Amino acid sequence: MLKASGAIAGATLVSRVLGMVREIVYARFMGDGWVASAFQLAFTIPNLFRRLLGEGALTAAFIPIFKEKEKTHGEIEMWRAANAVISGLVIAAAVIIGIVMIGLSIALGVHEFGGQTELMLRLLRVMFPYMLLVCVAATMMGMLNARGHFFIPAMGAAMLNVVMITSVLWFAPRLGLEVPKELRLSKQIFALAFGVLAAGFAQAAFQVPTLWRDGFRYRWVSPWGNETVQLVVRRMIPGTIGVAAFQINVLLTQMIAFWVDPHIVASFNYAVRLMELPQGMFGISLATFLLPTLAGLAAEKNYPEFRHTLRNGVGTLMFMNLIAAILLIVLAEPIIRLLFERGRFTADSTDRAALALMCLAPGLVAFSTVNILARAFFALGDTRTPMKISLACLTLNLILAACLVVPFKQGGIGIANTITSIGNAGLLLFALRKKLGRLDMAPLRATLLPLAAIGLVVALIAWQASVIWESRLGHATLALKIGSVFVPAMVAGLVYLLAALWFQIPAAKDMTAFVLARFKKRH
Repeated sequence: MLKASGAIAGATLVSRVLGMVREIVYARFMGDGWVASAFQLAFTIPNLFRRLLGEGALTAAFIPIFKEKEKTHGEIEMWRAANAVISGLVIAAAVIIGIVMIGLSIALGVHEFGGQTELMLRLLRVMFPYMLLVCVAATMMGMLNARGHFFIPAMGAAMLNVVMITSVLWFAPRLGLEVPKELRLSKQIFALAFGVLAAGFAQAAFQVPTLWRDGFRYRWVSPWGNETVQLVVRRMIPGTIGVAAFQINVLLTQMIAFWVDPHIVASFNYAVRLMELPQGMFGISLATFLLPTLAGLAAEKNYPEFRHTLRNGVGTLMFMNLIAAILLIVLAEPIIRLLFERGRFTADSTDRAALALMCLAPGLVAFSTVNILARAFFALGDTRTPMKISLACLTLNLILAACLVVPFKQGGIGIANTITSIGNAGLLLFALRKKLGRLDMAPLRATLLPLAAIGLVVALIAWQASVIWESRLGHATLALKIGSVFVPAMVAGLVYLLAALWFQIPAAKDMTAFVLARFKKRH
C-alpha cells in the first residue's frame, strides 16, 4: 500500500506543486476580485461534471466491474467493456455539452445580465467542453490504475497544470491590448478559459501511450443494450451524488456567495487549492490505490483482508493529514502571504483567503476519510448508501452555508464544509460497520487519544514558533516569508514524528520503516 500510494503521492506532489504554481500565477494575474470570482465559478461547473462523470461516480462504478471482467472473462472482454463505457461516456457528455452550450447562447442572446453574471456565463460557454476531455482522461486513469499503473496516470494532471500556466504567462498578455488598462483583465481572462480546454486535451492525450502499450485499442462499441454499460449506469446514478457531494456543496455555496460578496468565491478557492495539496498527496493517493485493491478483495470475498487493508489506509491517512491540517490552521496567514501576495493579490486578499483556510482546514482529515470510506462501499458494489448519506449532509451544508456566509463570508463556507464533512465521515463509518458486521478498528481507536494529545502540543509549538519569528524577524523579504512558513513547520513536523514514534503509532512506525528500507536499498 505504501509503495503504490507513495508512487501516486510522488506524481501527485509534482502535479500539486505545479497546481500551486498555477494558483500563484493566477493570483498575481487576477487577484481575488469579481473577475477572478467569475472565472472560478465558471470553472467549477465543468469541473463538477468531471467529478460526476469522470474521476468520481463513473470510475467508482466502473473499476470494480473492470477488475471483475479481467479476473473472470479475460483481457479481450475487459477491453471490450472499457470501449463500451467510453463510447457511452462520449455520447452522454456530448449531449450534455450541446444542451448547455445552446442554453447559454440563447440566454446571453435574449437577456441582458449584469456585468459579473454575463462574464461568468461567457467564460462558462468557453470552458464547458472541457468536461468531455477530462472525463475521458479520468476514465483512462481509472483503467490504468486497475491494471496496476499509478505513477504515469497521476502525472497526467501535471500536464494539465503546465498548459494552464502557459496560458497565463504567454497567451493572456497578448489579449485585450486594444482596451483601456482598467478593462483589460475582463478580456484577458478568456485566455485562461481557452487554456483550460487545451489543458484537458493534453491530460487525455498523456494517458494514451501507456494504455496502448498495455494492449488497449479504442474501437466503437455501441453502448445501447450493452450489459456492462447498463450495470455501470445503475451503480453510477446513486454514486453520482455520493462521491461528488463535496463538489456539489462547493458549487452551490459558491453560487450563493457570488452574489453576496465579489471576493468570496476567489478567496475560498485559493483556500481549497491549498487544502488539495495534502488531500491529493495522501487522501486521493490512498483512495486511488484502495479502490481496485478493495474491489479485488471483495470479488474474492476475502473480507478479513478487506478490513485489514481499509484500517491501514485510514490509519495512515489520519497520521499524515493531521499534521497537515494543524500547519494549515496555525500558519494560514504566512502560507497565503508567501504563495499569493503579489500583483493584484494584496494584503487584504491574504487576510480573506487565510480566514477561509483556517475555517476549512479542520475538516481535512474528514474530507480525505470520506474518499476512502466511499470507495470501500463502491468496492462492495454499494453506491446507494453513500448517496443517501451525502444527500443528508448536502442539505445540512446548504443550510449552514446560507446562515454563515453573510456574517462570516468565506469563513462561513469553510465552517459549513468542515462540519458536514465530519458528519459525512462519521455516518459512512457507522453504515460500513453495519454492512460488514464489524470493522476491526480497535487498534486504530487506541491511537486516537495519543494522536489528539500530540496534535495539540504540536499546534502550540507551531503557533509559538510563528509568533517568535514574526516578532523578531517579520516578513519584509522573500527569505523571511519563506522562513516564517518553513521554520515553524519543520520544528512542528519533527516533534510530531518523534512523538508519534515514542507513542508507537502504527502508521508512524510503518512509514518510517518503509522510508528507511527504501533508503538502505538505494545505498
